[in-house]
Amino acid sequence: MRGLVVKSTGLWYHILVEEQVVVARLRGKFKLEDKKITNPIAVGDWVKIEANPQTEDEWIITEIEERQNYIIRQSPRKKGHTHLLASNVDQGVLIVTLKMPRTSVGFIDRFLVTLEAFRIPGVIIFNKKDLYKEKEMSLYEELKAQYESIGYTVFLTSFIENISSVEGVFEQKVSLIAGHSGSGKSTLVNQLVPTANQEVQEVSSFANKGVHTTTFAELFQIDDSSSVIDSPGIKELGLAEVEPEELSHYFPEMRKYLGQCKFHNCQHYEEPGCAVKNAVGEEITERRFESYLGILFQDDNRA
Repeated sequence: MRGLVVKSTGLWYHILVEEQVVVARLRGKFKLEDKKITNPIAVGDWVKIEANPQTEDEWIITEIEERQNYIIRQSPRKKGHTHLLASNVDQGVLIVTLKMPRTSVGFIDRFLVTLEAFRIPGVIIFNKKDLYKEKEMSLYEELKAQYESIGYTVFLTSFIENISSVEGVFEQKVSLIAGHSGSGKSTLVNQLVPTANQEVQEVSSFANKGVHTTTFAELFQIDDSSSVIDSPGIKELGLAEVEPEELSHYFPEMRKYLGQCKFHNCQHYEEPGCAVKNAVGEEITERRFESYLGILFQDDNRA
């Protein structure tokens, strides 16, 4: 039978098959092209399953269908390995908070690079506007102008007040919802899908950090044509499958200058005659260029 993976708990997978959810595990000898990956199956995968003849009410996953796309990051727990966040998604929706907790610009840009690398559209939702004072609103306006100018859709809202302004974002799409713990992902899911019953906890005012309430990624259906994948809170986002020489390709505002640099393999750092560096302060903001260098240095171990 064919089914959709709607929840992964590590060893066991919840598979939606014709409006019924069954529990299955991966066949023991299954290999994934020798890739170093912590989870060979992700929420959003379509799989083939068969009944386990040795155990009642247990199913075995025999095949993973080819993915339309996937979102992956470096595993935070196993060095040298990667971790699939989700597969077969129509868009990635990043929940950003400028207070309680604060999402860094570097984190936003890493998430957007991850989406760009796999040609997945991105949406940025700034949550908790009810907490924003003049300082946060000023920063929001700067970031909104920056990201909209390079093609991203940006919203400002407060999930505890009203989500009507962002409900349309999720219509007729499979959306991965990502962000730091405490950013409001589970609150949003509970409002979009009242039967989800995702646990929600307050952010610590002392540490200004959220508590992990979502332990495993899980897909919830809003209606027949719309669904959301709630992911565990991401503290750090290590890029995977992105080479240093390709990084600038995933900054939309830099793409128009690629091929115009003096050197064909220019990484836009110390090289002379760099068209990208010459555009910084004009069509490329200083903030985004700093993010680019931060990712370049950290991920290729030069600094």
